[in-house]
Amino acid sequence: MYGSRGVGAFAGGRASAAVLGAALLLAGCSSGGDDSKEGSASAVVTQQPKEADPFWVNPDGAAAREVGELLGDGRKAEAQQLRKIAEQPVAEWIDPQKAEEQAREFTEGADKAGRRAVLVLYNIPHRDCGQYSQGGAADGDAYRDFVDAVAEGIGDRPATVVLEPDAVLHLVDGCTPEEFHEERYDLLDGAVTKLKGLKNTKVYLDAGNAGWGNPDQIHEPLKRAGVEQADGFAVNVSNFYTTEDSIAYGKELSAKVGGKHFVVDTSRNGNGPYTGGDPDERWCNPPGRALGETPTARTSDPLVDAYLWIKRPGESDGECKGGPKAGEWWEEYALGLARASTA
Repeated sequence: MYGSRGVGAFAGGRASAAVLGAALLLAGCSSGGDDSKEGSASAVVTQQPKEADPFWVNPDGAAAREVGELLGDGRKAEAQQLRKIAEQPVAEWIDPQKAEEQAREFTEGADKAGRRAVLVLYNIPHRDCGQYSQGGAADGDAYRDFVDAVAEGIGDRPATVVLEPDAVLHLVDGCTPEEFHEERYDLLDGAVTKLKGLKNTKVYLDAGNAGWGNPDQIHEPLKRAGVEQADGFAVNVSNFYTTEDSIAYGKELSAKVGGKHFVVDTSRNGNGPYTGGDPDERWCNPPGRALGETPTARTSDPLVDAYLWIKRPGESDGECKGGPKAGEWWEEYALGLARASTA
């Protein structure tokens, strides 16, 4: 299937107070740091420089918690590798069961730090066509309630929302049954309208990747889904195509949707796509991949608003190649991404 990639239902549940304490074992930055301070409860994850990277680093992220645990176990070399993930802003995948609570929590945390939260909404009905990340809202009304709750949680605080990975793509590639198409277009368009009605929220509709097909197949569906009202679209979400190829794809698509800007997921594209194994599952936990460009608003093309880590590096694509369930933390894979990275 062209675009299926097991993007993960959402980031896992919130940490307990004990785990949060472990997260605070992080030293402030990866390039320096006195080992004697790494066990200090006052050492925290710091934000990246705002002028280049306006996005929020969550001090309670999965990678941050893992670094704290590794330091507690005396595994300093592994902890140093995982800092490459822990100290970068990654998107927060909103749990549909805690939509308003998490949207408020993440945007408040980001706002207090003077940064912008990056949120992913992944709850469209009939999500992922029965694969590893199957599920979604029970029906259209439940989805509208979910979007309303997210909007209420965000309020006037700054947020960048990546809307429904795969949702438009699966309308195009035949994965989503025809009977659900009209409702999905309506739900996506309504979500864009709702979120763009907020004071400081940017919205990017997912638009596939450089390897699934071509822009001629998706530009009209994107328009039906509301891309003209949105800030733009997102490419390479949870995938591995190079930044160069992703920008080329995005620019070709942009020309067909009124010159809209776009963002690129660079979370795991440092070595490009995997070309071995079963072609139908090359997207799922492929070996030998690497972290890509770190998140930034300073990009190589004026049409690209940002490089983002939309897929959370170190969280599984699904139960393939020995991985845990979609969205669960996988230390071995996270270390592989970090070690292969030149960052």
